[in-house]
Amino acid sequence: MKRTSHISELREMIAQEKNQGRVIALVPTMGYLHRGHLTLIERAKQTGAFVVVSIFVNPLQFGPNEDYSRYPRDLERDASLVEESGVDLLFHPTTEEMYPRPIVTYVEVGQLDSMLCGAARPGHFRGVTTVVSKLFHIVQPDLAFFGQKDYQQYLVIRRMVSDLNLPIKICPVPIVREEDGLALSSRNVFLTPEQRQEALILSRSLNEAEEIIQAGERSARKLETRLRERITQESQGDIDYVEVRDAEDLSEIADIKSPVLIALAVRFGSTRLIDNKVVEVERHV
Repeated sequence: MKRTSHISELREMIAQEKNQGRVIALVPTMGYLHRGHLTLIERAKQTGAFVVVSIFVNPLQFGPNEDYSRYPRDLERDASLVEESGVDLLFHPTTEEMYPRPIVTYVEVGQLDSMLCGAARPGHFRGVTTVVSKLFHIVQPDLAFFGQKDYQQYLVIRRMVSDLNLPIKICPVPIVREEDGLALSSRNVFLTPEQRQEALILSRSLNEAEEIIQAGERSARKLETRLRERITQESQGDIDYVEVRDAEDLSEIADIKSPVLIALAVRFGSTRLIDNKVVEVERHV
């Protein structure tokens, strides 16, 4: 496996592969890799592409009171996992390499970036789209892989690529969970054993919501109320949001008539966890 922290070196390596006709696949990460990241890598490898993994904890997407300084980092552990996974090139730039001077140019995706996590974390998605845009211009991939645990992020990136006519195919990968249902996240390491047990309410309430919809419930507000009540009654979690949205564009809905995204964000202690489920709705004629 090749590895570099320098943009100029990476571009030379990518140019060599492109000259040989290789398809380039990018898996962007913030490191502290888990099985969810490795699943993204596996999907990328299955395409036969030259696979690039980036590891960069992006300061632009963290708010002033968020966990940038304590976000888990272990580059050499990650490098070993990436190499074992058969990745072709690891790109792990420093903050100085990515932002050699204070940045004044940003990429924003209107509407999609101002709701759900965007409302709770102002500026977060501007940081995400700016750094992903930079990575796309640096690596120039043909394919890019994103996990659907960050479903809103996936939609935001997909819209950015579409609106800016970037020649990149965005490849979504389903959420990877522990056997007990907890969605894999680098932040899970911060949970105490008690908080981790309580966090199972997220996947359980999502599964219950799907059952309720399948049983005929079509009121988005009633479903949201039911989920909030269950999370509040069965955990000490501090709810950030519980929302039912259109799965295609995250628009607000009153009646469930087409595929919906059920999205949750809940804090357990100081750790904010997100989870979601897309529920298909049977259309009655």
